[in-house]
Order: sequence, then structure tokens, then C-alpha cells
Amino acid sequence: MVLSIKTKRDAVGLATGELLIGGAWRAAADGRTWTHRHPATGEQVGDFAVATPADVDAAVRAARQVFDEGSWPRSRAKQRITVLRRVAELIRTHTDELRTLQALDNGVPLTFGDEYAMSIECVADVFDHHAGWVDKLAGETLPGYQGGDHLVMTLREPVGVVAAVVPWNGPLLLTAQKVAPALAAGCTVVLKPSEFATFAVLRLAKLLEEAGLPPGVLNVVTGPGDPTGEALITHPLLDKITFTGSRAVGKRVLAAASEGMKRVSLELGGKSPSIVFPDAEVYAAATLTMGTVTLGLSGQACVAHSRALVHRDVYDEFLAIAEGMTTLVTYGDPFDPEVTASPLINDRQLARVLGYIERGQAEGARLVCGGGRPDGELSAGNFVEPVVFADVANSATIAQEEIFGPVLAVVPFADEEEAIRLANDTSYGLAATVYTADVKRAIRMARAVRAGTVGINGYQLEPHVAFGGFGQSGLGREGGRTAIEAYTEVKTVLIPTGDEMM
Repeated sequence: MVLSIKTKRDAVGLATGELLIGGAWRAAADGRTWTHRHPATGEQVGDFAVATPADVDAAVRAARQVFDEGSWPRSRAKQRITVLRRVAELIRTHTDELRTLQALDNGVPLTFGDEYAMSIECVADVFDHHAGWVDKLAGETLPGYQGGDHLVMTLREPVGVVAAVVPWNGPLLLTAQKVAPALAAGCTVVLKPSEFATFAVLRLAKLLEEAGLPPGVLNVVTGPGDPTGEALITHPLLDKITFTGSRAVGKRVLAAASEGMKRVSLELGGKSPSIVFPDAEVYAAATLTMGTVTLGLSGQACVAHSRALVHRDVYDEFLAIAEGMTTLVTYGDPFDPEVTASPLINDRQLARVLGYIERGQAEGARLVCGGGRPDGELSAGNFVEPVVFADVANSATIAQEEIFGPVLAVVPFADEEEAIRLANDTSYGLAATVYTADVKRAIRMARAVRAGTVGINGYQLEPHVAFGGFGQSGLGREGGRTAIEAYTEVKTVLIPTGDEMM
């Protein structure tokens, strides 16, 4: 198989990506660029500008000026709705181009682009959904509590200038989940995509411009965490930071935000369990669970169910099916319709995953299958064969830490009480899935498991529901009413209605 990364790159005519500051696209102040190489082949994909602290300062000040003096925060609902719906239309029109750019960015195969949560249709739906909230951002009217005639009312106003920092694994969807509610609320935004997935986001930014978003409402600064990201999250003129990524970086964002008491939304990943009871459809449970850590992003997703808690009565059956699933994983050219899984994003992540595989064995887990590297033409890519670990202690490193790779840790349990204890024995709490035919048990487990989203006999993401986690999985939620309210401040207004002053 001949990989076609260069062919696709040339076909879309990738030019050097520029910064978007105050409505103008331009190079970095010092002319520095970053060369992104494709994780499947090591080929150069393209170059983009590395924003200096001065560039970041210019972008934040542009957003600040537009928020303080411009029309967008004070615009009528119809204007914002029209722009956001036009964005959704343009995204759908440019589906093939955006899918191609995303595959050039992070290697996610086009076959996975048909899965709703990673599809371009889902990205468009996020903008459509939040457009629907614009004319529903209502406050309240309340009766006076003390003596005298007066009206108490609340208003929801945009929080201000937002820094949105997006990871590489779902660049388009995760950009939409941050930018759409921020714009719907009337905020201005400085967006920083990951240095490992920049080009699809830059194209999306141009579609936002084409949809009629006023200059300076959205600004884009590209580059790595140092210097670009650090300059952004520490800027004093921000009002809010929204970040999706690793727990370590999330803690840095939280510390930086504390200096100016900035509002913060964080989504920091998980160690999500699939909990399989003996009355479950074990084949479905094993294939769906293993699919989250092998197919598509190869486990490089915050909601990957990388920890399977399986009842001892069906433990061996689950393991056999999970091992069989690994034969469906094919690597290579992400534009090949037969390829089902992506490479790991870079050399550092490859080394990290291989280190976890070694540690799992050192700590006594049984390696059922996988862990090797493909040879031949695939040896240049960041590929690792899917791994199933059995007889894993829930306290083991591979059962507690987010690996972000194609590694499944399978932990046995004896009864419902133990399953709940094991599920909650983690510092994370993002997602969980319970597999059972017993409705009452399903409800008990959904209530008992501390996770932001609990699926029953399956798991999916939808743009209109709250998504986020408990514990160290983060702060706040994305999606639905909770997301757009997170980009607003509540103001209380007291109005006397009688002759007396309050």
C-alpha cells in the first residue's frame, strides 16, 4: 500500500498557515514557523506561524476592543443566529475538504469520519444547536423579599474575552464545542489550536469569516504551548479560559487563571470504565468497549473506555471477543477506505504508550495480545498493535492513568457492590457504560457511578446534552444549556416600582 499523504496535501494546496488578529491574516511577528509532520508517515504536511507573546497580546487586545466597543456583544439575537446557522451551512458544504484537512492533521481515517461524534455533520450540528440558544438566554423576574415596592430581575450577559485552547484529537468538534457557545453568548474569542492539528481549524476560522462574523470577534493564534499557549493563558485581559487536554496542562491553566480570577472550563480526560454484568450481551459489550480503544483514534480520546470491569462469570468470554476485535484493526493511509485506525500523534506519545505497556507487564498484568510495532512501510509511522491486558488490579498504573493509546485493561469483579467500588476507585470521572439486561440494576448503577455521562448498553456523544466529568476529569460542562450559560455572567437589577426609594 502506498500512502497518499503528499498527494492529498498537494491536492488541497496547503499554504503556510497564518495568524488571524483583528480581522487580518498575517505571519508571526518574528516570522517563525512550525513544520507539522504526518503521524502515519513522518512526511511534512505544512508549516504554520508560531505566535510570539507580542502576537498573542495583539490578538487578545483586538478581542478586548471588539468586546468593549464593538457590536457583537450587543447585537440582536437575529444577527447572532443568522451567523451561526450560516456557519453550520458552510461546514456542511465543505465536508470533504474539512475531513481531508483533519486527516492530514492527525491521521484519523476517513472511515471514522462517518461516526457521528467525529463527523463533520456533528460539527455543524454544534453550531446549529447553539444558534438555537441565542434567543433563549433569559434571566428571571423575582418578587421583592423586603418591604417596599420593587422589582427584582436578572440578566445574562456575555462573560467577555475568551481564550479557547483546543487539542489535536478532535480539532473540529472540540473547536465547535467552545467557539459556538461563546459566540452565541456574545463573547469574543482568541482560539489556539494544537500544533499537531492546525490546518482544519484554520479553514474553519475562514468559514466563520465567510459566514459574516465581524472582524476581531474571532482571533486565532497558532503555535506550541511555549511560547504561544503560555502567553495566552496568562494574559491579564482575558475573562475566561476554556481548555481541553491533559490533566497536567489543565492544572497549569487553573493556576494561571487564578491570578486574575478568570472563569475556567476544563475537560481533562478520564479512565472510563465499561462495566459488564453476566446478563449482558457480552459480544456487544466487548466489541463496543474494545472499539473505543482500537478503532478510529486508537484510544486517543478522552471518552475511550480503556478500563473494562467484567464479571467473573463472563470474564474469559469477554477477553476472547476483545482479542478477536484486534484483528479488525488496520493501519496505513488514512484516506484508504480499508484503514480503520489512526497512528499515535507523535513520537513522544508513541514512547509514552510503549512505556505503559512495559509497566503493565512489570506490575503483573497478563498481556493477552498486542504491543508490537508493524514493520515494512508502516514502520515510519507511529503505530502500535492494540493491547489487551487481563488480570489487572484496579490499583495498577494501567488501570488508573489515562494512557491515550490502544490499550485495554480488563479487571474482574464478583458482584454489583464490588463493581461500583472499582468503578469509583479513580481520580477521574468522565464517562462510564453499564452493560446489563436488568433495568433496575442499570438505574442503580447509573446513580452510583460517579461519572459525568453514564451510558446503558452503549455510549454516544450528542451536541445538545451536557458533557464533562467529576473529580479530576475537569470543571464545567460542554453542550446544552450548561455550556452556553458558562459563557455568561448573571447580573441582578433592582427597580423600585412605588413612590418610595428602596
